[in-house]
Formats: sequence, structure tokens, C-alpha cells
Amino acid sequence: MSRFRTEIGEQVDVAQRLLEVGAAAASAIGERIRESPPRGFVIAARGSSDNAALYAKYLYGVRNQALIALAAPSLFTHYARPPRLDGQCVIGISQSGESPDVIAVIEEARRQGCLTVAITNHAASKLARAAELTMLMEAGPELSVPASKTYTASLLALALISQAMDPDPAFAAALAAVPGAISRALDREDELAPLVPPLMGPRAVVLGRGFNFSTAEEIALKLSETSYVLARAWSVADFEHGPIAIVEAGLPVLIVDGKGRVAPDLESIKARLEAKGCHVLHLFDVSGLPEELTPIPLAVLGQLLAHRVAAARGIDPDRPRAIQKVTRTW
Repeated sequence: MSRFRTEIGEQVDVAQRLLEVGAAAASAIGERIRESPPRGFVIAARGSSDNAALYAKYLYGVRNQALIALAAPSLFTHYARPPRLDGQCVIGISQSGESPDVIAVIEEARRQGCLTVAITNHAASKLARAAELTMLMEAGPELSVPASKTYTASLLALALISQAMDPDPAFAAALAAVPGAISRALDREDELAPLVPPLMGPRAVVLGRGFNFSTAEEIALKLSETSYVLARAWSVADFEHGPIAIVEAGLPVLIVDGKGRVAPDLESIKARLEAKGCHVLHLFDVSGLPEELTPIPLAVLGQLLAHRVAAARGIDPDRPRAIQKVTRTW
């Protein structure tokens, strides 16, 4: 078994540990935010962490009615023209905590007097040292190059902070149910077998909307980096504004479905693509979680699917070509 698959299987324990150990850190962050409510949030991230930031855009927008901006780190590095961040809470997400451009955003935000938060898996990382407050992912060592447990841990960490900002008993109960939902997703691995042949390459489209637009992006990334499938993700709404012109008979399109308010849009695009002769694949949630938390078990299903596609293509997902575990970009 690959390290990637082993670490996918560790996510139940990671989620349980984060719920137990991370509650205090989330509470401290939430308290600071409530003491002096920011005008909005700016989030800096790269790779899988950037998909977690996209998740936060919807989660904090819906639950906390906050305006979220995703940072353009090159403004802080190559162009040396950082925006004015007055009144913003600035969050950096990095599994390793060593991405120089994410660190640069946090350092500049702190210089400007903003509240800064690091979400990372490494307490001694440069990102953790740069930020005023830190939320650890509690994922333990992640050895495989593709992120699995650190990705879902970052989503859960963001959700814990959301709950700390605006406590709600129903959402607290849903958070407590996340480890069980991950376990049920792992139990569904054999259901993914029929989805593998259409995703053997060379290209695929992954569609989602709302909270699971981030999941579509993450699954496309996983297919690309573990299986070398040229996978491209879109929001259903954006897809219909132009990219739908690429559809043709046999094109594999994976629809990521967390139900909820966007379900009618997903059903509509599914019918439209099937009428065009596309090979439409459906990755759906049965966790019982509210839509806001379905990106966690759906990401696990996407990881399992990517692992199966890599195995079918004879590719070692632990060592994707041209990629290292820690990527340092400026």
C-alpha cells in the first residue's frame, strides 16, 4: 500500500484529535476576532491550501457573513506593492509552514498592524513564528507528496474557527460528527471502481458549486499530480459561461455533489452534459452532514478515487514527477 493511501486512512484519527486538541486554539482565535471584528478576511495560500482558502470563502461568507479575499502573494514579493490591509484579519494556510510567499503576506500584514493567523501542521515553522496566533492541523507527519490528511485538517480547522466566531449548537454537533462521516467515506471506496476507467486520461473535467467548488478544485489537483490526468475544475456557473464549448461525446466529467442549495444546478448540468454524450460521473455525499461540512468527506472520496486512478495507470502516487513535498514559491 502506498503512503498516500495509508495517510488517507489516518484522517478519522486526525479529525478526532483536531476536534479535541484544537478547540482551545480555535476559541482563542474566535475570541480575538469578536473583540475587534475585522472588516473582512484576507487568506494567503498555495496548492491544496489554496483550495482550503476557497472553501473558507464560502464557509465564512455563509456562516459568518464575512467578506473574504484570496491574497495575490506576488504583490507582496515580486512586485513589492502590498495592498493596504487596514482592518483585515489575515490568515496564512500552509501545511509545511515554509512557503516564502505565504509567509511574506503574513509578515507584511503584521507590520501593518493586522491580526494574523497561521494554520499549519508544524508549530516550529516560519509561518507559525510570523503570525500572532496559530491553529495547528494536528495531522502528524505527512510523508506522501500529495496532501491528504493535512488538506481535510485545514478544512476542519477553518470550520472550528468559524464556529468559534459565531457559536451555534447545531453546527457544533455537526463538527463532532465529522470523524464518523470520514469513516463512512472510507468504507465507500469500492463504490468508486466504476469511476476509474473513464478517468484513465488524457483529460477530465471536474465540476462543483458553492462549498464544493473547492472540492472540485482539490480533486482535479489530485488527479493531475498523482495520475498525470489533465484535469480542470470549474464552478458549474463559470463552466456554463464559456468552457462548456469544449464538451463532446465521451468527455469524462466528474460532478461533485454535496446536495444543499446548489443541487438543482448540478442536476441541470448533469442532464445537459449527458444529452451531449459526455461520460458523466457522479461523486455524491451521503454523510448526513450539513452542506457546509460535506467538502470534508467528499475530499476523502476524491483522494481515494485519485489513488485508484494512479494505481490503474501504474503510477506511484507518493513520488509524482517534478514535485517535492515542500514547494517554495515567491
